[in-house]
Amino acid sequence: MIPVMTLWLPILVAAVVVFLASSVIHMALGYHNSDFSRAPDEDRILDALREAGVPPGDYVMPHAGSMAAMKDPAWLEKVKRGPVAYMTVLPGGDVKMGGQLAQWFLYCVLVGIVAAYVAGAAVGPGGDYLAVFRFAGTTAIAGYALAQIPASIWFKRRWSTTLKNVFDGVVYGLLTAGVFGWLWPSG
Repeated sequence: MIPVMTLWLPILVAAVVVFLASSVIHMALGYHNSDFSRAPDEDRILDALREAGVPPGDYVMPHAGSMAAMKDPAWLEKVKRGPVAYMTVLPGGDVKMGGQLAQWFLYCVLVGIVAAYVAGAAVGPGGDYLAVFRFAGTTAIAGYALAQIPASIWFKRRWSTTLKNVFDGVVYGLLTAGVFGWLWPSG
């Protein structure tokens, strides 16, 4: 077994590689440009949200509040009439992504730590590249890709968007696996 702290270099290098790859995917390749659509009459909807004083947060409409309330005929009629919406409201102001990018990098480090733990428990020092690749990669793919799927199951996110995110997660997992295999301690 290799202690996680011994694997700090592959953890950090993998996080940097994934961070850079995600930047290329989202800024240069453009296949995520269709993940969100413009709402019809966007200005009127935004004005209505401002007028209603909707604070930042996550919302579902219509909102039942409990399992019992989901049997209420009034709620059922609202659902039947539609639309049903899941919505995240962010505060207005200048677009500042620094905090989100820092959180994404920390998430990449966290996935690397979990991958290091699993690979370190399964493969000893001087382990075979492919064994390291398999354990670190499987763990990283699970961390980056599988968590995307419930968004389509429960919140009806378009499957095309989820599958693109899963694809990205597989790429990130394979990059992580490659870095771990490359920088694995020799013994």
